[in-house]
Amino acid sequence: MTPSATAPLTPLLPAPGEARLLADWYATGRPATLNDHLTRYGRPPVTAAGSRTSMPLVEAVEAAGLTGRGGAGFPTARKLRAVAKGRGRAVVVVNAMESEPASRKDQLLLAVAPHLVLDGAVLAAAAVGAATVHVCLPRDRDAQYRQLSAVSDERRRARLDRVRLRLHTLPHAYVSSESTSLVRWLGGGPARPQGSPPRTHERGVGRRPTLVGNAETLAHLALIAHYGPDWYRQAGTPDEPGTTLVTVSGAVATPGVLEVALGTPLTTILSRAGGPTAPLRAVLLGGFAGTWLPSAHLDTPLARHDLAPLGAAPGAGVLIALPRAACAVRETARMLAYLAAHSARQCGPCRLGLPAVAEDFAALAAGRTDPGLLPRLRRRTGLLPDRGACRHPDGAARLAASALHAFPDDVDHHLTHGPCPAAHQSPFIPVPTATPPETWR
Repeated sequence: MTPSATAPLTPLLPAPGEARLLADWYATGRPATLNDHLTRYGRPPVTAAGSRTSMPLVEAVEAAGLTGRGGAGFPTARKLRAVAKGRGRAVVVVNAMESEPASRKDQLLLAVAPHLVLDGAVLAAAAVGAATVHVCLPRDRDAQYRQLSAVSDERRRARLDRVRLRLHTLPHAYVSSESTSLVRWLGGGPARPQGSPPRTHERGVGRRPTLVGNAETLAHLALIAHYGPDWYRQAGTPDEPGTTLVTVSGAVATPGVLEVALGTPLTTILSRAGGPTAPLRAVLLGGFAGTWLPSAHLDTPLARHDLAPLGAAPGAGVLIALPRAACAVRETARMLAYLAAHSARQCGPCRLGLPAVAEDFAALAAGRTDPGLLPRLRRRTGLLPDRGACRHPDGAARLAASALHAFPDDVDHHLTHGPCPAAHQSPFIPVPTATPPETWR
């Protein structure tokens, strides 16, 4: 495992004007205390209008153009409206699970600016009429839980919030961060995805309308409430405004977490992480459920509009730089094995299709000569999407299909001549052990 392939929990220096979520950190060099936070932002602006922007919060969020930062990129205002219109007292859930192995952004944000995330959750609760906010954390991050517990106690002593904050620790499987997994676990079930209907905004925790928001998304919401949509739109592009956190790792000089404006070219992001340490073969955008982009596309802006023609999206804000010396086929096979092991095993695509794709890719990485392997792999990756109870099989199929498309020469070499020389070197991308979760509850 190459040390440079792991992104440390470190905020990297931003470009001028792009320090928003991490502004306190750059101003003080330490995690924001409650006093630091109140000095910079004041108390959460929960008023009759909903915010200091002279318009209700939902309208301000819509005007700002905020979209989710957990991966799907869904318009946040639409989620808020759907929950607010539901029947019964609403519930808010903060999704801080961050089950993507290559992502560190939510961990960093909660470590250095926890009050900004909780401000956003409290403001969202006021907007949808919720009395309780559930904060979901992975069970294997004890230090994070202790820190958030202390932060929550500090806010309670200061009588800062009008809603109840409850912290929970869940099993840390890849699919346990899916919104219906959180709702299912909070209702006493396993942390496995649950198919629709009903949808979470209609009947979630306790059968009540439930807003599940990514930690970073809620922090952005808090900034919009404090400063307004016009301020928020000063960064990013007209169609995709604001900043986003990106975890940069792999063959870069300074791996870590960056706050960048949406629309920033990928090559600029890499340069802000110290630049490549070797000639690059490709970058993996979006994490283990993301897309391989050959180095020829590094000038592409980090924006859905620009990435869509390449079959890619910002996803959960992960950028892994792969050097030419690494075997892309073997790295993809290792990630697919992990994704197959971490499926919920509740439907055919996860129980049968995903393991089959992982096994085929392992055979490809090993250089096994089978004339039917590549056609079978293409057929299986085409069958997986839109058939599961959740989007887990879709992400695995996207990763596999993008590797076949991005690395045709490598695939051909493995099929006709056996493993490439790079396949005999140590693995490059850190991938957790491909073993199923010990518990879902």
